[in-house]
Amino acid sequence: MLRFSDAQRRTRLARRHGVHPAFRHPDPVTATRAMTVLHATEPPTVHLALQARVDGLTIDAVDELLNEQRTVVKQLAMRRTLFGFTRDLLPAALGSASARVAGSELRRLAGDVERAGVARDGVAWVESAAADVLAHLGADGALDVPTLRQQVPALAARITYGSGKWSQEAPVAPRVLTLLGARGQVFRGRNAGHWRISRPSWTTARAWLGEDPVPLPEAEGYAELVRRWLWTFGPGTETDLVWWLGATKTTVRRALADVAAAGVELDSGETGWVLPGDEKPDEPVEPWAALLPTLDPTTMGWKQRDFYLDPADVPYLFDSVGNGGTTAWWCGRVVGCWVQEPDGSVRIVYRTDPGRTARAALDAEAGRLTEFFAGEVVASTFASPQVRGERLS
Repeated sequence: MLRFSDAQRRTRLARRHGVHPAFRHPDPVTATRAMTVLHATEPPTVHLALQARVDGLTIDAVDELLNEQRTVVKQLAMRRTLFGFTRDLLPAALGSASARVAGSELRRLAGDVERAGVARDGVAWVESAAADVLAHLGADGALDVPTLRQQVPALAARITYGSGKWSQEAPVAPRVLTLLGARGQVFRGRNAGHWRISRPSWTTARAWLGEDPVPLPEAEGYAELVRRWLWTFGPGTETDLVWWLGATKTTVRRALADVAAAGVELDSGETGWVLPGDEKPDEPVEPWAALLPTLDPTTMGWKQRDFYLDPADVPYLFDSVGNGGTTAWWCGRVVGCWVQEPDGSVRIVYRTDPGRTARAALDAEAGRLTEFFAGEVVASTFASPQVRGERLS
């Protein structure tokens, strides 16, 4: 096998991800496609991930992309995570990763309905509630959750989850909508709240997209997701792909075979996978700096992150389950994070001193990001321990 060094992986990341200032993407759709998907669990991540990769982007332009053009669509998929997909990739996700999530959601919700005594046949109850939601939305409807709860009696139900001190009562409506969303039967429509807050209306696929997307067969769907991932994140290991897809080793191995993935030797000694014909490293790049948001697709693209991240920094910059907070990058390695001051300005917090040249370049990126925020402060549920500590200091 050919050797693909960590330095060469960082060079490829700089070019393909558009995080190097010289290789930023011309528009947000191109940037989204280049990253395969954008994380969208927190609404600001889509805006900030695109800001890092497209010059001159505004918040209004991203809102236009999501709500009017609808060329990037939010869809629940890999690892039960909400992502921003380009429209052409939706059928692949719906037939594979999203279908896997939908099956799991149905089983869990049906079991909870039965244990709570709401119905003896949990599956039948859930399917009936789902059908009622679709009927109330109709061909062109768009309703928020409170309105749906008023119009669909089943959605007013509350279920107690867990037991003992861990038990809690919660409404069933969000989980029914999650199931319908994973199936691609409903989509998150216009956001009634601020761009930093998720308060979507829910609408049918036909109303939001103008058509009902047809899922690809499972194997074809996974193969397409893996093909896109390999272009964006390759070389990456089987472990990376299993984690990123939220799938089994069997599924990943089949998809790698379906796309005729080629193996390369990594510095770790493991086999990394790339698309056939993509084994040649990219040309070197000039030194570069970037500031990436919480849950950025670059930060979250691999499970095995040592080639860009010092393992000693993981407890400070990631939570206990591997969700990355804000990050500051110099030449393809994470050197710290960034926080916002009360006036919205961006300040960099270093885990290691990258030197004067790097600090100047990162300060320039902080100014660019501060300008984008225009005085607004964005909080995050997934703030890293380092960021939380800075806020308390």
